[in-house]
Amino acid sequence: MAPPRKHDTDAILDAARSLVLRDGPRAASVAAIAAASGAPVGTLYHRFGNRNGVLVATWMRALERFQARALAAAEHPDPLEAAVGMAVSTIDFARALPEDAKLLLQLRPRDLLDGEPESDLRQRLEQMNAPLFGHIQRLTRDLFHSTAPRDLDRVANAVVDLPNATLRRHARQGELPAWLEADVAESARILLCHRPSPGTDGPGSD
Repeated sequence: MAPPRKHDTDAILDAARSLVLRDGPRAASVAAIAAASGAPVGTLYHRFGNRNGVLVATWMRALERFQARALAAAEHPDPLEAAVGMAVSTIDFARALPEDAKLLLQLRPRDLLDGEPESDLRQRLEQMNAPLFGHIQRLTRDLFHSTAPRDLDRVANAVVDLPNATLRRHARQGELPAWLEADVAESARILLCHRPSPGTDGPGSD
């Protein structure tokens, strides 16, 4: 059995996250992260490669934590409840892990890194997001017996756009209100249960 690591990875990533949120990405140098976490500079280089590696790991950990909640909700056997649960999971995540939520809301990998994100990072993000997109397609088929663009868009609005926009607005105001999950669930349910009649696509529709 391998010996336990002396300097916990989560403690290092927590320190990096705190520096980024408090002082901005440029403040999160390897030296600053090492000082804040108590881990030697050499440990950071050995474990993450460089500054970009630390910050990518910090951001990816937040995304993985969010996705774990969304994917768990998506497994509900009832497709409507699965979709509503995915919408609510965004608020649950932000309430349980507010610092991670702030990181995802305020910054993208390109904001953290020295230079443009590399192609392997973009590929990794696509691979991580693929299961969520797969569930959106599945739920669209189950709810509407269709994967037409308009139906896919409706489900994406309910489970992604609505909760993210709601969270972003309330996050600026400080503490999340106790009723937020219930309101997001109700709004998502209304979107998912109301399917406009054909021919109501607005200007330019055939």
